[in-house]
Amino acid sequence: MVPEDWPTAREIFQEGIDTGFATFEAAAPEWASFNSSKLTDHRLVAVNSEGIVLGWTAVSPVSARPAYSGVVEHSIYVAAHARGQGIGGRLLDALSASTEEKGIWTIQSSIFPENEASLRLHLAHGFAVVGRRDRIARVSTGPAAGQWRDTLLLERRSPVIG
Repeated sequence: MVPEDWPTAREIFQEGIDTGFATFEAAAPEWASFNSSKLTDHRLVAVNSEGIVLGWTAVSPVSARPAYSGVVEHSIYVAAHARGQGIGGRLLDALSASTEEKGIWTIQSSIFPENEASLRLHLAHGFAVVGRRDRIARVSTGPAAGQWRDTLLLERRSPVIG
């Protein structure tokens, strides 16, 4: 992902936010904030034959502590009009390859239990549910504002590292 990809990637992110099933975020950030929070080597986009971004994935470190240098948290979003075409799976596979190349042994994600499509996608691509976090945070905007939400903690452990 490069800065020129961000306007469309940001629209896709906001589209996911607006569903109420993708994240606790209230609004997609501007490029500078996104850029500073994600590891450059693992920000990937899927594009169509015209170069239009259809989906993206990116990771953030889970901790600054050296012991956790091989553990990241990822986000993945696919445009609504492009879902069901295998884009999410290709992005997750590419992310797994890119992180393993850099010595990252665990990719994790928190997913709302109601987000069944995302759960199916992750489980089909090597992720496992390792826990449930009840009432982990409150929704900040929209019709569900103020409501506590649960998340499922998923992770993918590299079969080649560790």
